[in-house]
Amino acid sequence: MRVVCVGAGPAGLYFAISAKLRDAGHEVTVLERDPWAATYGWGVVYWDDLLDVLYRNDPESAREITARSVLWQDQEVRVHGINGEQTAYFGGYGYSIGRSALLDILARRATQLGVDVQYSQHVAEPSALPPADLVVAADGANSRIRDHHKEFGTRVEVGLNPYIWLGTEQPFRSFVFSFNRTPAGWIWLHAYPSVAGISTCIVECSPHTWKALGLDLLGDDEGVQLLEGIFQRALDGHRLLSRSRGAPAHWQRFAHVTNDSWYHDTTVLLGDAAHTTHFTLGSGTRLAMIDAVVLAHSLREYPDVQGALREYDLHRRAELHPVQAAARTSMAWFEHVDQYLDRDAVAFAHAMSVRHAGQSPWHHQLHLATQITAVRGARRAFATGRRWYLARRRGDMAARQRPWDGDEGSAGSESPRSVSAPRPGAPGN
Repeated sequence: MRVVCVGAGPAGLYFAISAKLRDAGHEVTVLERDPWAATYGWGVVYWDDLLDVLYRNDPESAREITARSVLWQDQEVRVHGINGEQTAYFGGYGYSIGRSALLDILARRATQLGVDVQYSQHVAEPSALPPADLVVAADGANSRIRDHHKEFGTRVEVGLNPYIWLGTEQPFRSFVFSFNRTPAGWIWLHAYPSVAGISTCIVECSPHTWKALGLDLLGDDEGVQLLEGIFQRALDGHRLLSRSRGAPAHWQRFAHVTNDSWYHDTTVLLGDAAHTTHFTLGSGTRLAMIDAVVLAHSLREYPDVQGALREYDLHRRAELHPVQAAARTSMAWFEHVDQYLDRDAVAFAHAMSVRHAGQSPWHHQLHLATQITAVRGARRAFATGRRWYLARRRGDMAARQRPWDGDEGSAGSESPRSVSAPRPGAPGN
């Protein structure tokens, strides 16, 4: 089968890998509009459930991803208001990997398997593509391939809050949310480690605050300097970084993408072209890579391309519906976060943790207990054992020998269709 995949992000590259692993005879070409190594964005987060999928699907690339990932433990919610700074805590842990490192791993693995990965290939419309039995549109939320076909029934809902994706030299160990009150209104950051010595910072605020601070008029450097001043305590005096192997970061509003169908004729949507989930859920990359595995699996199980695409669309789109609903709820909660910030930090953090609903009856009691230092230590110890057990189960011998809870905080420098519940915080796609 001749397959042309448009987009060399995690979705496109991991589909190419997965398809070649199942049938080495597939002729797979990946076309990427950007130059090689010109990735945008900082770190992306994921959890053990994705590692389980990756190790079952392709242990070789999974081991590299694990080795280049960073472990973060616990989540801190810091509220800087009229009563000074207050901090509340969530439990839990996760992993983060630099987007450039992830793409490097996947591109090398795809090439090793015989995939033809071509960069600087701008595809304006489907007619410009080479002949193919299957076209995979993995070209992001603003997919040109998808937008050429009205049959997908695409709907795009743009969020209210402006946000900007930055890096920082502050080496965060935990997932940190810092809500700062300014004379112009509330502004907050979501921060987590990405690679050794570099963390990701997503800054978000309401449209009113954004304009009142002058961020709509300031240049790139001036805007970053203003944010450094606002978040000086959270950043501990470290700089914010705007450039990540490309142009400076810019303010944007989140595009919530849904489609009535994920395939039309022999064109199929993958990753953000098919669906987006707000960054406060932290699941975009994870869901895109699972999409890739499911599509490759369907193509192997159903020799007829139309049957394979129908199966992929039927199951995967149904599974993503509740996830996207939770993401939309999360986006709306942060768009109206001001109404919760008059509470103390512990109560505010609890409201933040239940914004998706569906929490257990004892969730509030556990949240209160987590504010106690000894309880947090016990939860971290339990999490260490859990990570060791999961690493052993998936056959990750290197991870089993790694000092998971050392000061460096590193992780080493189910069915493919399973989708776990959203976490309390944890943004990052």
